[in-house]
Parts: sequence; C-alpha cells; structure tokens
Amino acid sequence: MRLPNKLYSYEESTLSKFPIVLRALRDSDSGVTELYERIKKSVPDVSEYMEILDSLYALGKIDIDDKEAVLRYVERDHE
Repeated sequence: MRLPNKLYSYEESTLSKFPIVLRALRDSDSGVTELYERIKKSVPDVSEYMEILDSLYALGKIDIDDKEAVLRYVERDHE
C-alpha cells in the first residue's frame, strides 16, 4: 500500500482512492470485477485495487454479501 510520505503525495497514495470506491458503491452494490471495470480509469493497478478493498473491509466501510456475491457500502449512521 502506497501511503503519503516524502516520496508520494496524498494524491499519489492509495488512501486518495478510497473515496472513489466508496462513491461507486454508494450508487449501487457491485461485484468485484464489475466495480473494477467502473473505476479502472482512476485505479488502473489491480493489486492496488485489491489493497483498497482489503483496507475498506478492515475499516468496516464495505461488506461482502456472499449470497449475492457483491460488495456493499456499509452505512453507520446508527452508531
């Protein structure tokens, strides 16, 4: 994962791509491949895309629906 530091600005970091993925999932649930097709202009590297999904899942921002095989944006208004 590319974090902002002396070598990489925030815009070049993986963190800057989190909102892109979250916005895409707020619009509608999506399969992993379908979501990548929608955002690949902003995140062309597949390994970085997978790091983003791993991080957002670990942070509790997205969830996986095994039955429908889709990713979902997790809303936490009630917490």
